[in-house]
Amino acid sequence: MNYFTYEHPFPLEGGGSLPSITVAYHTYGRLNADGSNVVWVCHALTANSDAAHWWPGVVGEKGPIHPDNYFIVCANILGSCYGTTGPLSMDPRKGTGTSGEARANEGVGRSGGADPGGGAGANGGVPYYAEFPQVTIRDMVRAHILLRKHLGIEKIYLLMGGSMGGYQALEWSVLEKEVIGQLFLTATSPAESAWGIAVHTAQRLAIEADASWRDADPEAGRNGLKAARAIGILTYRNYGIMVRMQTDVDTEKLDGYKASSYIEYQGDKLADRFYAYCYWLLTKAMDSHSLARGRGGDIEAVLRSITQRTLLIGITSDILCPVEEQRHMAEHLPNATLLEIDSAYGHDGFMVEGDKIANHLRDWLSVS
Repeated sequence: MNYFTYEHPFPLEGGGSLPSITVAYHTYGRLNADGSNVVWVCHALTANSDAAHWWPGVVGEKGPIHPDNYFIVCANILGSCYGTTGPLSMDPRKGTGTSGEARANEGVGRSGGADPGGGAGANGGVPYYAEFPQVTIRDMVRAHILLRKHLGIEKIYLLMGGSMGGYQALEWSVLEKEVIGQLFLTATSPAESAWGIAVHTAQRLAIEADASWRDADPEAGRNGLKAARAIGILTYRNYGIMVRMQTDVDTEKLDGYKASSYIEYQGDKLADRFYAYCYWLLTKAMDSHSLARGRGGDIEAVLRSITQRTLLIGITSDILCPVEEQRHMAEHLPNATLLEIDSAYGHDGFMVEGDKIANHLRDWLSVS
């Protein structure tokens, strides 16, 4: 993992600013002589910058986005807990010593995130926790742009992302039209839907109902986060796959059901690697996603302005970001190809169906 620190105030779309930011990122492969082989991967809600790890069928040694052919970049998003400035980073307004993010990155927290230090940093710093300001998808992309410039990248051959990663890619394609060459978007949309906002609100209510929520502790809201993840799983998958995979054979049971165990396992799994403060903040950021904000309010007009060659892939069983969203984009993006993957895995299909997605992406890239 690499780190880029921007030692200047970083203004936020919602007002105010961060005194500085650090962006954690991974790169794979090498930039070619004319800088024409850059592929930038934008990650989803709880992922990190190691795209070759979480999207192995698509990015890396076994995918069409291969480091032998491309210079691949993936950056952790603002507000997360995997090295980029977020609620568990040290607040430079509190304490003394080196910059807050530098202190946060002197240790390694669970799953490689910045070390919250149990409430105190190596040089006396204190994490932001609930005082971390609201951020938007647009703020995240502006942080990516700072990293792009730092890396000396002038053109991005392919910008790609699924789900929340697609939100970032769409926003970036509007902010820097002249930089982005092509787009690959899956399980995503040009604005957060009322359904998505409702799901996120339910998740935040679960976090806020935890008595420890907003404690000055990295474990604050842990049980609430588990409940929020449970709500999320019900939208990432669907009725069909849950019944198929989690139905008990024993019809005499009165408790201890397989489906219950699965949901509890998923909650524990996320709580062991992520933080409620970050989850709460990032769902708020997703709610704010709208390409039309500040651009005349006409989402279709903004889509028509995105002229890059675009591959859209929808998952037929996705109930969180249904294929209707991708069809809507395909109607208004001037240079889009829409493919639909028949998968039982719902929204998670964009991760689970890596081989199918890889084959479509490989074919599409071969005629670019």
